[in-house]
Amino acid sequence: MVEDSSALVLEISRLENQLKMSVYEQKELAHTVRRYSQCSLDFQEINKLCQEISFILNKTGKLAAQDADLINNLKKSSHLLWDQLLTRSVKDRLKITIIKDLVLSLDEELISIPWEMLYDGNDFLALKFNLGRLIRTRHQESPPQYRSVSGKLKMLILANPTDDLKSAYLEGINIKNQFDKRRDLICIDFKSTHIDTLYVKKNLREYDLVHFAGHCEYEKDNSKNTGWVLSDGRFTTEDILALGGTSSLPALVFSNACHTACVAKNSIDLDYQEKTYSLASAFLFSGVRHYIGVIHKIEDLVSFAFAKEFYTEIIKGKSVGESMRLARLKLIEEYGINSILWTNYILYGDPNFILFRQKSKPSALKPPKSLSLYKKHKKKFLEIFTGLSIISISLLLYRWLPTINPNTHILFNQAQNLFKSGKNAEVIKIGNQIIKKDPKFLGVYPLIADTYAKLGQRDEALKYYFDYLLTAQKKNDKKYLASSYCLIGWLYHQKGEYSKAFDFYNQSITLSRQNQDKLNEAMAMRKLAVWHMSRGNHDKALELLTKSSEINREKQHIQEYKYNLACDYFDLGLLFENKEDLNTAKEFYDKSLKIFGEMNLKNEMSDYYFNLGEIYLFQKQYQKALDSYMKGLAIDKLQGNKVSIVADYNMLGELYMAMDNSQKAEDAFKYAQDLAKEIKAQPELASISYNLGLLYKKKNQKNKAREYFRQAQEIYRLIDSPDYAEVKEELLNLDN
Repeated sequence: MVEDSSALVLEISRLENQLKMSVYEQKELAHTVRRYSQCSLDFQEINKLCQEISFILNKTGKLAAQDADLINNLKKSSHLLWDQLLTRSVKDRLKITIIKDLVLSLDEELISIPWEMLYDGNDFLALKFNLGRLIRTRHQESPPQYRSVSGKLKMLILANPTDDLKSAYLEGINIKNQFDKRRDLICIDFKSTHIDTLYVKKNLREYDLVHFAGHCEYEKDNSKNTGWVLSDGRFTTEDILALGGTSSLPALVFSNACHTACVAKNSIDLDYQEKTYSLASAFLFSGVRHYIGVIHKIEDLVSFAFAKEFYTEIIKGKSVGESMRLARLKLIEEYGINSILWTNYILYGDPNFILFRQKSKPSALKPPKSLSLYKKHKKKFLEIFTGLSIISISLLLYRWLPTINPNTHILFNQAQNLFKSGKNAEVIKIGNQIIKKDPKFLGVYPLIADTYAKLGQRDEALKYYFDYLLTAQKKNDKKYLASSYCLIGWLYHQKGEYSKAFDFYNQSITLSRQNQDKLNEAMAMRKLAVWHMSRGNHDKALELLTKSSEINREKQHIQEYKYNLACDYFDLGLLFENKEDLNTAKEFYDKSLKIFGEMNLKNEMSDYYFNLGEIYLFQKQYQKALDSYMKGLAIDKLQGNKVSIVADYNMLGELYMAMDNSQKAEDAFKYAQDLAKEIKAQPELASISYNLGLLYKKKNQKNKAREYFRQAQEIYRLIDSPDYAEVKEELLNLDN
């Protein structure tokens, strides 16, 4: 058995009419301080919603229940439950996280809520995450003994003990046959009919896994008598609790039993969660680490299909939580989502528990070296994100496009290498040679444009981007036409021409969707998300980045998508940094860095170092921030990236100002100002002027402060920036 530490934990406790909650990575458990949020609830309304969901689940007893409105009604109730139960920060984290394992750490008083059914507007938690519950209780006096699972495992299958469920017998036989193929990993004991309580009591503790397929009876007024129905009576919760404490019970118990005896007419009680939990809690308190139970009556064929798929995935080396989710998806595939049969099961325990770790084979493929995509985003006061300095990885495909001159590919590869080494003048020279010899070779146009953009010559860059667009139009190549729209939009964005940028982004998205071009659609949505961030619309940015990352995650085995996924993560880091959720921001920056590292893209490290440094700045860890900034600056200087260097020195000035080193701050701002004027970088110049105004205001030099605030205000007015109002307010405050 192996347990990974990459799960996300959602911890929720009840305080009278409030829920207090926090969400964090499992590896953050040891952190001294964790942030939490809370919300007030009308529990009468929550209970009513839970009852509505119970009534909907009552309709899933028959396979013929394919009411088209069923799933829509469940979504409506579950979506409202999502809205009311969770705080905004928790919902944002759950919607955007790429972590698949989710642990629900709940107070015992909250078990009646169908957390697995919460619907975020796109998916149910139980289908989106590998999900398991951990329960906090006041009733357990001493911690249980947990089983250490290693080596060859032992499994006990108890099938049809009452000899009246043929399907349960077939289920047990099928599971036995599944595991018989892996006798090197597990030893199976199969027991069917005439299974008495004494046999179970004597033998249960010998096994690592136990699967029960049969009847279970629940007593509402006396939970001690709830239990599995055996040939001579019940194996009750009281029996289970008596076994705990002296030696460990199985690590996993799968109780694939319906509680048909407790209700009539194939319906379920509204307190079905509590009833299921009464048996689960007995096993959990006694030392069973993972318990899978059925929460309402289930068709025999469905029960069989779920168990079969679950163990198929377990044998492959999948975690318990992932196997549960995949088994749910299998039921949807076989019976349709309208039947809601996939809602039948609950997992108590850590979902990233893995019984059989598959030996990984070293990959023979290494990611190819390729062009990088500069995406440096400056948060504080810097309105324009000085970023897209190189063509998207997707454009590497151009090297394989037909060309009149075979030497074109050789020259293009040479120009790419020169670009990465910062020899910009030579890139432009060779690029124009390619255009002269082979004007239909599309890849060269954005390469030259990116080079000019890096040098701060944005008008020249725009000319070559439009040449790229026109050439793609002549070739009727819609894929690269969509790419050109996006790149032109980004350059207008950098120039502060927001309305033009918005139009080109939307043209790119529209054309990509018409052409079913997911790569360019995702890239354009990501750039439009940055546009919305620059306008202060973080909710819309989050929505677009979520969609973009979903596309790229699905196809991340393809290098272009993998690269763009890293860019999504970077922008998500920026978004959460803007929202002052620094832990989440760093999480996404690190995920981005990991992919860039895997792809051997060293130049992207500059982006990471500066945004990481900014987090250190917010945390007042100034030396760490300075060290990080200097690493990023060294990369940008090596690249000859003047636009990024302007932004770098502007951020250094902000850092020195926070460190109360006015002279170094002024020197950094003035250097950035001179370079910004040289390359006519107006948005960057506005940001620098604003910072100089703040610096002189801090030094009580009001005349100088007023001069620079007015310079910033004038530029922001011309480019229609929302920062105009902020600068105006500073001027008014200065005169008071």
